[in-house]
Amino acid sequence: MKITLLAIGKTDNRDLQALIDEYVKRLSHYISFSFEIIPDAKNTKNLSETQQKQLEGAEILKRLQNSDHLILLDENGKQYDSVGFSAFLQKQMNSGLKNLVFVIGGPYGFSEEVYSRANGKLSLSKMTFSHQMVRLFFVEQLYRGFTILRNEPYHHR
Repeated sequence: MKITLLAIGKTDNRDLQALIDEYVKRLSHYISFSFEIIPDAKNTKNLSETQQKQLEGAEILKRLQNSDHLILLDENGKQYDSVGFSAFLQKQMNSGLKNLVFVIGGPYGFSEEVYSRANGKLSLSKMTFSHQMVRLFFVEQLYRGFTILRNEPYHHR
């Protein structure tokens, strides 16, 4: 199985990007993982929230294959603790999926078309985080999940 993380807009904080890169590198020891940035939509000042979500949604959908299993990082998604998330990952790997795709949307969330295409939603917390921080939190939790599955000492129970 391959895991892909899609995110709208690049990270402009070099320190944060360095931490993200570190966990992406660590993940390569466990699974095929890619992190793809979808460029911000242009001229968003002239767009409504709905129009911006539709533009971003079209870019997200363009990057998906029909067989991809799509999980949206969404405030209304299912919440797991770290051990539960590792069990979720194991279940996905056991199901024979070829590509599991997680998406971090833009500032206004996802278009209806993206919600319709999604196979599920995941929430990292009831709190609101910046889209920049969510990237780091997600790749760290993904890494933690794989260390849990391998019974490695990174996660303390």
